[in-house]
Amino acid sequence: MGTILTIGEPMVVFKAQETNVSLAEAANFQKFSAGAELNVALGLARLWHATEYVSAVGQDPFGAYLQAEMRRNHVGVTNLVTKAAYPTGFYLKQNVDHGDPAVYYFRRGSAAAHYDLNDLRGVDLTQVQLAHLSGIFAALSAESLAVYRQLNRELLQHNIPVTFDPNLRPTLWSSTAEMVRVTNQLAQTATVVLPGLGEGETLTGSRDPEAIADFYLHQSEVTQLVVVKLGAQGAFAQRATGEKLWVPGFHVAPVVDTVGAGDGFAVGLISALQEKLSLEQALRRACAIGAMAVQVMGDNDGYPTPEQLKTFYQEHPTQN
Repeated sequence: MGTILTIGEPMVVFKAQETNVSLAEAANFQKFSAGAELNVALGLARLWHATEYVSAVGQDPFGAYLQAEMRRNHVGVTNLVTKAAYPTGFYLKQNVDHGDPAVYYFRRGSAAAHYDLNDLRGVDLTQVQLAHLSGIFAALSAESLAVYRQLNRELLQHNIPVTFDPNLRPTLWSSTAEMVRVTNQLAQTATVVLPGLGEGETLTGSRDPEAIADFYLHQSEVTQLVVVKLGAQGAFAQRATGEKLWVPGFHVAPVVDTVGAGDGFAVGLISALQEKLSLEQALRRACAIGAMAVQVMGDNDGYPTPEQLKTFYQEHPTQN
C-alpha cells in the first residue's frame, strides 16, 4: 500500500479536568495533540498505514510537542515546515458528562494558516496512493484556500483519489452562505465525501441521508461514494452505481468525549478501503473506531492499534 497524505492545521488542545465546569471557571487542564486531519493521520499510522502530514507549526513549545507526537506515532513529517514568525494554534475544551463539550480556539494567524504555495512546491506525490482533505484547512485563510485548490488540482492530475470530510467550522468562515458554497464546491473534486448528518443538513438543506448522498453524487462525476455519518446510529453509504448500505453503530459506555469521533470514523473507513475490505466491513470499522474515540478524553487517544481493534470486535460480537 502507498502513502496516505493529508493537509491540515495541527493543534494543541487543553482539556479541562473538572466536569461540567465552564472554561472560564476551570482551573486544571491536560494537554493533548489535536486537529482533524492530524487525528486522521495518527489513527491511520496506528493501524500501520504509511502517512504523510503536510502543514506548518510555529517555532514554539506547542510546535515542538506536536512534532514529537507525530514522530512518536510514525506519522511522516517530511512536509511539515516550521514558521518562526507565527504561532502554533491551540484550543481549550470543556469536560462534560453528556453532550458535546464547549471549545474555544486560539488559532487566528497561526503558522498553518500561513502555509503557502511556495511551501507546497516541495511536496512529492509520487508515492501517494490516497489523500484525505477537509474543509477546515481551506477555511483558515486565503492562502490556505489557494493551497488547497492547487493541491487538489495536482492530486487529480496524478489520478490520486481524494476523501473529503466537510468538517464545518462556521467561526472560520466569513458567512454561512460562503461556507456552504465553497465546501460544496470542494466536494465536487472528491472521490469519497464524508458529511455528518448535521453537516449534510447545513450543506444540502436535507436531513435525509439518502437525499444528502444524492446531492453529492449528482453534483459531480468525480464523486463515487458518499458516506453519511449518523453518530451512534451508524452510517449510510451510497455509491454512484446506486448501491446503498445502512450499518448500525456500536453502543458504548461511558461516553467521555465526543470530539474526534468523526475523524476516527474516517480512519476506519479509509484504512479498511485501502486494505481492500468490503464497503460493509469498512463502514463497520469506521463505526467501531468512532465509538472507541468517545470513550477517552483526548481527541485521538482512543484510536486503536490492530490488536486493540480486534479486542473491541470481540467485546461487541453482536454488532460486528
